[in-house]
Amino acid sequence: MSPAVDARQTGRRVEEVLDRLAATGDREACAAAEELVRVLMDFYGAGLARIVGRLGEAPLRPLLDDELVASLLALHDLNPEDVHTRIARALDAAGDPVEVIGFDETTGVLRLRPEAAGSGCGCHAGGESAGQAVEDALAAFAPEVTRVDSEPAAAPQPALLQISTRPHTPAQVP
Repeated sequence: MSPAVDARQTGRRVEEVLDRLAATGDREACAAAEELVRVLMDFYGAGLARIVGRLGEAPLRPLLDDELVASLLALHDLNPEDVHTRIARALDAAGDPVEVIGFDETTGVLRLRPEAAGSGCGCHAGGESAGQAVEDALAAFAPEVTRVDSEPAAAPQPALLQISTRPHTPAQVP
């Protein structure tokens, strides 16, 4: 089995290498490196498309929970799930209970609201690390999401208190 690969970390490493090449001032070497990345992406994308085409959609279903596989399929526009399904998958993977308010497919902005905790306080217990987990999962499963806007948690609704009149009882005579 191959070692675990983090798609986000790999992407950052490619960007760092390209940035180092750009910093040398050698425009020809930088252009060649960028072309090499594009050619390799096209090559691997075409191979992945051929695999997906020959296997069909059904054998892919068990693989769609894997962040690396999902990110590769999304990167090459081969994921059979629609963006809303992949957003839900990403939020499930992140484990941070949030409510989707809406997703604008034109801008890529996803609006979320933390779900109120069982205590009813409405506080967002996860903090920064939970937000980062959501963004990381979205990057893998739904790269169409370019920004996440969080809205405040909904205030817990007070319990409805019903007041009614007492049933009429005959007066007691001593």
